[in-house]
Amino acid sequence: MSSRSIDIVLAGARGHGRWHLDNIRRLQDKGIVRLAGICELTPLTADEIPEGLGTPEQSADFGALLDATGARVAVICTPIPTHTDLALMAAERGVHLLLEKPPAPSYAEFRRMADGVAEAGVVCQIGFQSLGSHAVPAIRELIADGVIGEVHGVGGAGAWARAEAYFRRAPWAGKRRMNGVDVIDGALTNPLAHAVATALALAGATRAEDVGGIETELAHANAIESDDTSCVRITTTDGLPIVVAATLCAEDPDDPYVVVHGERGRITYWYKQDRVLLQRAGHGPEEYEHGRTDLLENLVEHLTDGTGLLVPPAATEAFMRVVEAIRTAPDPVQLPDENWHLLPDEDRRVVPGIDGLVAAAADTLALYSELGADWALTTVHPKEVNT
Repeated sequence: MSSRSIDIVLAGARGHGRWHLDNIRRLQDKGIVRLAGICELTPLTADEIPEGLGTPEQSADFGALLDATGARVAVICTPIPTHTDLALMAAERGVHLLLEKPPAPSYAEFRRMADGVAEAGVVCQIGFQSLGSHAVPAIRELIADGVIGEVHGVGGAGAWARAEAYFRRAPWAGKRRMNGVDVIDGALTNPLAHAVATALALAGATRAEDVGGIETELAHANAIESDDTSCVRITTTDGLPIVVAATLCAEDPDDPYVVVHGERGRITYWYKQDRVLLQRAGHGPEEYEHGRTDLLENLVEHLTDGTGLLVPPAATEAFMRVVEAIRTAPDPVQLPDENWHLLPDEDRRVVPGIDGLVAAAADTLALYSELGADWALTTVHPKEVNT
């Protein structure tokens, strides 16, 4: 292992944390990092630790583990309400961070985290992996070059399926609040958060001051508090509409995408595949496949070589404005029984017609209610953010 390898502690190694374990193993094989510790309430068994990662120190006490290992970087993949306190615990020890999305359940908690991290002088990368894709700067360049003419808006569509068990995966799953604490585990803020963050990035509207207004329509077919079928329209301070529509109750689930609408064409980006389709007047369709920079690898390169950080907290301010709008919106509407049915074989609820509604919202930049969904309730949020 090279002398440049950086010691890492992973907080939250089950669930999505398993992906981080595998990624850390990949980077450890390259000699870039070393897994020094795992923070979990119940220690991982030897079988749960990927082969090749050795026997990292384990503790349920995050601060003690950071002290014992002397780790330089912490990856935080824990329940959303714990993000800010754990990030600040690491920051006060001078430990740099990869913080899973959504970074916080409210704008106030996000500011407390981002300001505390900045004050401590440590680096924080927010885990929006789609923003590590080389497709994002490539699309921004196409837009800047006027390839599709003036941009009229950006749409996002996510038609996913989740079994009822998904909403039982953790005590906080599908909750808006738990024990008086914000959670905000909804379709737009967690599983399809990438669609929102990526649409904002392609629109060049990532800072808090770029957001002029937000309209939300939140609903659920599942027996949960939060939204599983929702859409949002963000209007930038320049007047550009960004509409993202999402569901976890799709009839025929498909890969989510973001589409940039221009006066002379459109650019569609399937962000999980790093695939871009350019369609414009007078030309045949052009398709591009792009590479992707891993965000943990980028963070390590930033610390060792000064490489630019891809997703600092400032790049997620506008996304957090959307989280705040969803947090302060009235509770999501329960879809009437006639608007959904259960697929027993897959143990999941389906909203008939929702796939077309999601695609139409991204295509026309209209909200569900404007597309004729009688169950949709629009909530308009003023520009000011309550911090």
